[in-house]
Amino acid sequence: MTLRSLHTRLGKFSYVHWFLLATVLVVLDYAWLAATTVVDQRGGDVLLRLQAAGRPASEQVVVVDIDQRSLEEMNAQAGSWPWPRSVHAELIDYLARQKPQAIVFDFHFNEPDIFRPEHDQLFADAVAAQSNVYLAMALADSGLGGPVAQLPASVGAQPGPAARKDARIPLLLPLVMLQYKHPEAMRGGLINYAEDSDRVGRHYYLYRERDGWRFPSMPARLARDFGWQAPSGEQYLLNWRHAWRHISYADLYQDAQREKPQRPANEFAGKVVLIGTAAPGLQDLRITPLASVYPAVDILATAIDNLRAGDWLNQPPRIVALPLVLLLLLVLTLAFRAGLNATRIALALLLFTALAWLAAWLALRQGWLLPLFAPFAFAWGFFWLCALLAYLAERAQREQAVGMFGRFLDPRVVGDLVARGEINADLNAESRDVTVLFSDIRGFTSLSETRTPQAIVSLLNRYFSTQVEIIFRHGGTLDKFIGDAIMAFWGAPVGDPDHARHAIAAAIEMSQALERFKAELTDLGQDFDIGIGLNSGPAVIGFIGSQDRLDYTAIGDTVNLASRIEGQTKGIARVLVSESTRQAAGEVFQYRDCGEHHVKGREQLVRLFEPTLQTGQTASDH
Repeated sequence: MTLRSLHTRLGKFSYVHWFLLATVLVVLDYAWLAATTVVDQRGGDVLLRLQAAGRPASEQVVVVDIDQRSLEEMNAQAGSWPWPRSVHAELIDYLARQKPQAIVFDFHFNEPDIFRPEHDQLFADAVAAQSNVYLAMALADSGLGGPVAQLPASVGAQPGPAARKDARIPLLLPLVMLQYKHPEAMRGGLINYAEDSDRVGRHYYLYRERDGWRFPSMPARLARDFGWQAPSGEQYLLNWRHAWRHISYADLYQDAQREKPQRPANEFAGKVVLIGTAAPGLQDLRITPLASVYPAVDILATAIDNLRAGDWLNQPPRIVALPLVLLLLLVLTLAFRAGLNATRIALALLLFTALAWLAAWLALRQGWLLPLFAPFAFAWGFFWLCALLAYLAERAQREQAVGMFGRFLDPRVVGDLVARGEINADLNAESRDVTVLFSDIRGFTSLSETRTPQAIVSLLNRYFSTQVEIIFRHGGTLDKFIGDAIMAFWGAPVGDPDHARHAIAAAIEMSQALERFKAELTDLGQDFDIGIGLNSGPAVIGFIGSQDRLDYTAIGDTVNLASRIEGQTKGIARVLVSESTRQAAGEVFQYRDCGEHHVKGREQLVRLFEPTLQTGQTASDH
């Protein structure tokens, strides 16, 4: 598709039409499509990463990591993963002696170990012996599940007004506690991963509902038991930290085996100890704003710490940004309609974009993640559309101007003049000081009697081409051909303070060119000659004519007098100029005073002069 055809298609609609279309799309997106939600999400991720870099890990939440080293070093003692649950029982006893606020497991114990039931018994007893051990649960997406009404109260399931008493919900529970008659120890919460529409985890569940029953998440269960404040709603936006303190599971287990532990006796006192895994081989990794591979245990640590510290993030609904989008589109529409430079508009939009990022950053520091990124994505998209329309319109206008003025000006320079904005297709008629030239052929009648029409046309075309080339070279504007006559002027459309000097130089060179032309065509005879008349003064310049045909021409008394002066040349001089032209050109030429003459249409006599070059000058010097 060419630029011309593209402009033809897009140019059918004005900026206002495109604004209305963009408004409809924006409203649809914010009310229903949500196609640009990902823009707000990814823009927010950038800010969340920047903020997390300045938030060190909390000292009140510690991660005991079943890392790759633990899997390797404990292989001799505990075997391959999953380890016997008695290993975790020993760790619970070791940690409990330091009186942590809570011991939280971030992996499931939903299936009994049928080959080592005695180890399950030890684990169940160790959990039941403590009142602050919390076990992981999860709500499955499918499956039959057991009757919720029969679950122990320690699970934390709460019936709502519409709860079905016969509901069977697929829950992954620590069934080992029921197996060994410790239902009161089935305390814990859901650790289901909450992902946004782009599969990135930015939120954490407070609860999940199914068949009217509400199941608390692990952070919400801790908040309820320890009196932490919690936000409203089903999810909350996480306020990330740079990195969490990880202690290798193997280091703690080995210290627990010593008669005299070497680690500090109060290392975990009053803290939330979170036991999970960041080992790549166990594949408990998720996508978050901080990384595409992020340990799920660190997500839970962040969620717990947010409720503990009360510093989770707030986020208004996207719809609150709709007025901002519409305002930006309206301002851009008005700016382009006013003809403002696209570069300046872009710089202004860039400034407002930077201010929006700054505002979003300052708001994030206050606990609010604002959806300011999609509005500016819409604004930049609309800007580039308007900039394209403006470029295509300007290009079309330039091509039109080149096409129009190419008939009157030197085609080699008209493109540059249009590009610099010195001429355009919208030039209004105006009065200018110009110098007008008329040139007419003498002896044309006798010449046409001795040649065929085809030869006459060929001769005239060669002659006109030579003379027009000279006019263009001296910066003149070709007005028209009138039979065998030429009309041209200087000083418009491009302003020229030396229009008289350039016109006289062109006239002298046109006279010289005639001699060369006659020398080449020796059969023209002595009667073939030209007369050139010049006059300077004010004239009305502009496009004049019908809607179907316009000519860029000059009209007025200055033009009429130039034509009359050309009529006086026969028998006096080949080139004659008026006194006003001589005064406007200055004394750069020599002049022969040809006296005062009567001209048609004027009562006063007109003094005429024949210009010639100074000694050593050439016409091209001017």
